[in-house]
Amino acid sequence: MSFKVVIFDWDGTLVDSVEHIASSLHQAATELGFPAREREAYRDIIGLGMVEALGALYPGISRDEMTAIREGYGRYFFSRKTTPQNVFDGMADVLTDLRLAGRGCAVATGKSRRGLDSALTSSGLGPHFDLTRCADETRSKPDPKMLVEILEHYEIEPQDAVMIGDTRYDLDMAQRIRMPAIGVEWGVHDRAELSRYNPLAVASTVADLREALGLAR
Repeated sequence: MSFKVVIFDWDGTLVDSVEHIASSLHQAATELGFPAREREAYRDIIGLGMVEALGALYPGISRDEMTAIREGYGRYFFSRKTTPQNVFDGMADVLTDLRLAGRGCAVATGKSRRGLDSALTSSGLGPHFDLTRCADETRSKPDPKMLVEILEHYEIEPQDAVMIGDTRYDLDMAQRIRMPAIGVEWGVHDRAELSRYNPLAVASTVADLREALGLAR
């Protein structure tokens, strides 16, 4: 599958950060008196923008309450930097080989711009990407606006790109504009959930992903 552009989700796809996000959300909310949610509830909203995620966790939450949780979340989350060791094994090589093959690489994430810019630098992955889009500067997944903006940048059609992600929000977003997608099982949602969105493949390992991208060695 020789796509011109490969678009990656960040958390749970490139970087092993799901548990840190869930813990940071739990700590920020409960210290303000919000009820604790099951661990899976925190995990399930990863991939959404923060406004949408908090609205799903705590229906009816006010704007001021949301701001307070977001501030607490930022303190907890940014207390630990994303490092090259947090990148899933083999994913940096996937990015390197895609670039060597002449393919464009981009990021479409539910992270904030502040969070992504910090992680791009501290993880060492930043130089691989031509373009990145975040939920707080476009619209939250599964709205496909960030994908549309990426396509416009490259001046290509949806079928010329592929979205790679670990959540249903990633695959739903791609499906809405008929962009091919590949799910990965090492993040938030399992194979059964990802398969509901008719991806080209669901990769269980990085080797599976390489094969789906035509990078198998």
